[in-house]
Amino acid sequence: MPQIIFLPHEDICPEGAVIDVEPGTTICDAALAHGIEIEHACEKSCACTTCHVYVREGGESLEDPTEDEEDMLDKAWGLEPDSRLSCQARVDDKDLVVELPKYTINQVSEHH
Repeated sequence: MPQIIFLPHEDICPEGAVIDVEPGTTICDAALAHGIEIEHACEKSCACTTCHVYVREGGESLEDPTEDEEDMLDKAWGLEPDSRLSCQARVDDKDLVVELPKYTINQVSEHH
């Protein structure tokens, strides 16, 4: 069974996490099922960028993003070559290393 390794994130996952995932599960669903509260303002319908993540390792095992996902990613804060919408990226049979961005496009915080 593949694993997703979430790198530490100051607010969402301070210790980081390693979770086992069934192939075919989205990164977002896997995170939420394990208490990692990734934002998903559009209810995982590929209509926003709040679930944007960086797939630091293993991204080559994911299906290529759809045109809709690429269009939404163009609006994401901090876009990088390994950016994906976690609601669209489905785990295959390889482990992934995922980093959550410090901010999302609609995030407001008194601390930052």
